[in-house]
Amino acid sequence: MAAQTQAQFYAALKKYYSFYTGGFIAFVIVLAILEQLGLPPVWIGYIFLAATIALYAGIGIMSKTADVAEYYVAGRRVPAVFNGMATGADWMSAASFIGMAGTLYATGYDGLAFVMGWTGGYVLVALFLAPYLRKFGQFTIPDFLGARYGGNLPRLIGVFAAILVSFVYVVAQIYGVGLITSRFTGLEFQIGVFVGLLGILVCSFLGGMRAVTWTQVAQYIILIIAYMIPVVWLSVKHTGNPIPQIAYGQALQAVSAKEKELNDPTTVLGAAEASVRAIHKEKQAEWEAKLKLLDEAIAAGTADSIYREERAKVEQKLADLKADPTASAKAISEAEKAVKDFPPNVAKLREDWKKKADAAKAKAGPVPAHAVAFPGKGAEKKLLKENPDATPEEIAKARAEDEKESDIKRRNFLALVFCLMVGTAALPHILMRYYTTPSVREARVSVAWSLFFIFLLYFTAPALAVLVKYEVYTNLVGSSFASLPAWVANWAAVDATLMKIVDMNKDGLVQLAEITIGSDLVVLATPEIAGLPYVISGMVAAGGLAAALSTADGLLLTIANALSHDVYYKMLDPNAPTTRRLAVSKGLLLVVAVLAAYTASLKPGDILFLVGAAFSLAASAFFPALVLGVFWKRANKTGAVIGMLAGLGVCMYYMYTTYEFFGGVAANQWWDIKPIAAGIFGVPIGFLGVIIGSLLTRAPAKEIQELVDHVRYPSLEGDIETRAT
Repeated sequence: MAAQTQAQFYAALKKYYSFYTGGFIAFVIVLAILEQLGLPPVWIGYIFLAATIALYAGIGIMSKTADVAEYYVAGRRVPAVFNGMATGADWMSAASFIGMAGTLYATGYDGLAFVMGWTGGYVLVALFLAPYLRKFGQFTIPDFLGARYGGNLPRLIGVFAAILVSFVYVVAQIYGVGLITSRFTGLEFQIGVFVGLLGILVCSFLGGMRAVTWTQVAQYIILIIAYMIPVVWLSVKHTGNPIPQIAYGQALQAVSAKEKELNDPTTVLGAAEASVRAIHKEKQAEWEAKLKLLDEAIAAGTADSIYREERAKVEQKLADLKADPTASAKAISEAEKAVKDFPPNVAKLREDWKKKADAAKAKAGPVPAHAVAFPGKGAEKKLLKENPDATPEEIAKARAEDEKESDIKRRNFLALVFCLMVGTAALPHILMRYYTTPSVREARVSVAWSLFFIFLLYFTAPALAVLVKYEVYTNLVGSSFASLPAWVANWAAVDATLMKIVDMNKDGLVQLAEITIGSDLVVLATPEIAGLPYVISGMVAAGGLAAALSTADGLLLTIANALSHDVYYKMLDPNAPTTRRLAVSKGLLLVVAVLAAYTASLKPGDILFLVGAAFSLAASAFFPALVLGVFWKRANKTGAVIGMLAGLGVCMYYMYTTYEFFGGVAANQWWDIKPIAAGIFGVPIGFLGVIIGSLLTRAPAKEIQELVDHVRYPSLEGDIETRAT
């Protein structure tokens, strides 16, 4: 009977979501017709925003519950396929939807570290954690730590780590929500952040994991359709093939040929490009000189005077413009924004100048072409180009510089892949999803479906990056400033750091080095860049919103559940009735959501770094204790405490001392590893801490070792909520 009920439930879900998918496609078609009849683009943006949030709110209202198991783990009856879709949406954050293709566009092959790390991590999830945590049962990851290692201290450390990781991650999602709503509704970024927050809360606030799960299935359908349509359209437009994953090699060859032309000063485009790079070289020298003076002033304790002087210049410019009757409203508005956005302290001023120096340096050099006219790479290529008669000693020196740079890049690539893989297998909001399946077997199958649904987007991201780059190279580079497409001004109005084109050499034509396209913009702007109908832009925005909201829902629920279940219920008031437990969870959810939205409104960093930092933190804090907790019966409470604190502490210390946002400098980096991959140090330290701490102290109690046997061996089928409690 139970099996029949589950089968009926599965059949009903398939019917509901089939109708839902058809309805969404019909909705897009109707809007496309209305656009052709004259519906203004801003109204399309408002309709998409309102309709999707109303849909998610409706699912949240229909899924409201006062049952603890339903609120925390969706009643443990989510079929594997639908849990895979929900996990895919939970996983497909703003970083994946908005930032993945943009990173590949900006960095090329280096961006593949994210694809490899994030997909490879699910192999670790399937092998090491998902089925065993489902066998354990309960509600949260700190639950497992508390039951496996005994006592409240491991649970409390787990709660702290879960909150830290999830908060950093959710700030990135809400930042993405603000970016989308501000562009497609015309609202200010800060207001857009809080409008998007309403869409997050209507799901998780009322129905917890039950509402979040069924909303995430709906959100996955929207985001994957929204992601695929523009790239398929571009693929047909440029290659004639509707399968972009196998067609974009043709566009890549054209991109390589264009890059070779841009790097050749004997061509018309190459000569114009070289003139712009020379200007960037001068700006690089200017910003580096200012940075040097500021660093000297910081060392001497006189940096405040430089800060006041720079701020006074910006304020004076605004005053002069306001006093000038011929000044344009646009110039005054830009000056007001410059005053408003001026760094609040010396550390932020240095960070701002460092970014400008790095941006100028990146544009002063040649396009990193796939095919080059000179042997060698980097310093050697430059030497041979400028001095064909270079001595063997000079060539050897240049080669050594290239080798060192290659080693550093290779090291960071592998470190980032490692951190993203291990972090994937340790993210609390992802691991919680495998508590919701009906059985251990379904949990395993669910991981496979999760990977498949994630693969659909990740396999497409490189194609999207190449096709957009082809579009920019062929239709924007070399065009006239007098005929710039409307999307340039539209996105520049949202954030000038994401979109800016300036005629630096005053020739009236657009050169590649004059274009600034932020990685967070590429996917959202793709329909406009390709000249597609605005309804497609609205649909992509809805997809990005779905990706950000789905992940934010899971993250906020993780934070609220850790505080209400693991701290309030398990540690402070074990006799609390169900209604009070859920009320506490909802209250905490609201507080955390508002705090995260406020933090996101301050634009604390780019989306991809915030997300990458969350993975390193999760890997360092959780992975050693979870894996050894499942596979090594000798691991005990002391080892877990030492391992989690040491791993997380090392990771946080390294990020704090090396990331520019915190005032760190590159000279502090160990083996030149970037702060986003700080988990490469935290994870080994965490394993050593658990192992050494456990071996130096008493073995865990017999009942805890039996708990490990129960979790590990499939012959002992069934959940153990009562026993673990």
